[in-house]
Amino acid sequence: MAHSDSARKRNRQNQKINLHNRIVRSDLRSTIKTLRTAMAGNTPETPKLLAVVESKLDKAAKRNIIPTGRANRLKGRLKRAIGKGSKPAA
Repeated sequence: MAHSDSARKRNRQNQKINLHNRIVRSDLRSTIKTLRTAMAGNTPETPKLLAVVESKLDKAAKRNIIPTGRANRLKGRLKRAIGKGSKPAA
């Protein structure tokens, strides 16, 4: 339990930040799930959803909600699954 006023304030701030980060992560997971469903159904809006997911991953990584490496790894795997990650040999 916090004893000083500054420690109590820090606890309040941490709770607020934690709630915000959980909301962002949950939204990110939902968007990724939507993209994977669209990929499975082979819908035409898949590239648009991929752009949205990439943007959300980059923002979450920039704000230190998820590690940068995890964001890059997820983007790469999703691109590869869609078929846009690999370029033809030239």
